[in-house]
Amino acid sequence: MGKNQHVVPHNGEWAVRGAGNQRVTSTHHTQEAAREAARNIAINQQSEVVTHRPNGQIRAKDSYGNDPYPPKG
Repeated sequence: MGKNQHVVPHNGEWAVRGAGNQRVTSTHHTQEAAREAARNIAINQQSEVVTHRPNGQIRAKDSYGNDPYPPKG
């Protein structure tokens, strides 16, 4: 499983940053564009996308790998 991808506010825009990385992977004008870029990376690496709010709080988590806690249905 690869690194989780975080969608975070960055200098008035939105950025994708791999978990534990200091540098951002890419920057985008909208949160949705950053989320889509992070999603593509997460699918490739079988990891999660963690989307943050402008204040830094976690807004959502989406798993694109082998989820150890799949939803029961």
